Amino acid sequence: MSTSTDAMRASTGVSTPQFWERLWRTAGVQSVGLFVIAYFVYGIQPNVGASAEALVAFYQGDRLRILIATVLSGFAVLNLMWFAAALRTTLADAGQDGWGAAATASSAALGGLLLLLFTVGAVLAYSIAGSGNPALLGLNDFEWAGIVLSSFPRAMLAMSAAFGLWRAGLISNGLFAVGVAVVVLVLLGGTTWLSGGFWAPDGVYSRFVSPLICVLWVMVVSRILLSRSPATRAAW
Repeated sequence: MSTSTDAMRASTGVSTPQFWERLWRTAGVQSVGLFVIAYFVYGIQPNVGASAEALVAFYQGDRLRILIATVLSGFAVLNLMWFAAALRTTLADAGQDGWGAAATASSAALGGLLLLLFTVGAVLAYSIAGSGNPALLGLNDFEWAGIVLSSFPRAMLAMSAAFGLWRAGLISNGLFAVGVAVVVLVLLGGTTWLSGGFWAPDGVYSRFVSPLICVLWVMVVSRILLSRSPATRAAW
């Protein structure tokens, strides 16, 4: 009796590989939700070249909010990497191991860079802002530069999904064209180095347009992954 009960539990619920694979296919949606919540909790970061007074007011005055947003962002990065893992296994099942490896490499690079930027923000809020040292507060500009450079691993992750799913026959030519456009538009974010305005590191394109494009593409890819039946494997 006990043996048959254990067998039934092993074939249903959280004990099955299918449950875990489907769970991680939702990780992209979870990541997007956490990033959005963290963005609103964090507040509006001071622009490049902001005065020491403005930086201290933000990082010291909103210290608790920044630290809470840092924790949320950490969970968002965790889910982003699980999303990439789910994408990688889907592409590997379809015989596109190369594009799957690209998804793994780009998500690792992106996750590492984002965690570095979140760490800098947390350190500023935790201790450095109180010192008022202008040289240390220049790390705020470092964060904006890091956001611009994150365009490259973001574009690689988008590219691995677009080309890999297309080569596997899992998306149409039209959706593949959308994916290519996403890659190009995200890559353009790596050129936003003007000293001010729309095309600055803290400008509208880098701050809003490029991240929004990435969010929408993650949602599209997540829907594609969720539309497929989980494979029968023991790897999860």
